[in-house]
Amino acid sequence: MDGTLLEVIGWLGSAVLVVSLLQTNLHRLRWINLVGCLVLIGYNAAVGVWPMVGLNVVLAVINVVRLAQGARDRHDARKYEVLEVPGDDAYLRHVLRVHEADIRRFNPGFVHDPFADQDAYLVLTGDETVGVTIVADEGEGVGQVLLDYVTPRYRDRSPGEFVFGSDGPIGQGRFTTVRTPPGMVAPYYDRLGFVSAGDRYEKRVAR
Repeated sequence: MDGTLLEVIGWLGSAVLVVSLLQTNLHRLRWINLVGCLVLIGYNAAVGVWPMVGLNVVLAVINVVRLAQGARDRHDARKYEVLEVPGDDAYLRHVLRVHEADIRRFNPGFVHDPFADQDAYLVLTGDETVGVTIVADEGEGVGQVLLDYVTPRYRDRSPGEFVFGSDGPIGQGRFTTVRTPPGMVAPYYDRLGFVSAGDRYEKRVAR
């Protein structure tokens, strides 16, 4: 292989690794990092730098194992816990304040306000809070979602399913219909049994 082309491939692999480390989403980070490792395995094998081949093989294996683990745990309710908290809970207000800028990216109409009379749920894995859902009772069995937020690290895993699923607090709660806010960016509700209803999504909750 031409030496210049080989050097370009080496630099490209290094650039991909750097890009992977800039990701906040763990799933995306590991996929991009895996690609970078594979490129560098080929490059270092071609130039005969075997310690770097070994290092990138080990990193590639770690990425594959973690990706497989993530896929296995994605829908495992044992890995997540949903806690119902008062709408004016101090820790809930802290989480909303810390993530307010990111929340507004996906919920443009969100208003950071005490939600004393609303149902609020925190989704945790271990001691890390990965999601927040706030639902208002609109009467006649209708629940209006005011906020459904997932942190960047867990956005690919849709932990909201543990709130809205048949075994979650919404699925077992007092609502017969749940509606999402209008105009949400990158909604994922079609994967949770919601159907499109104009500029929002709606789900009938089985009883």
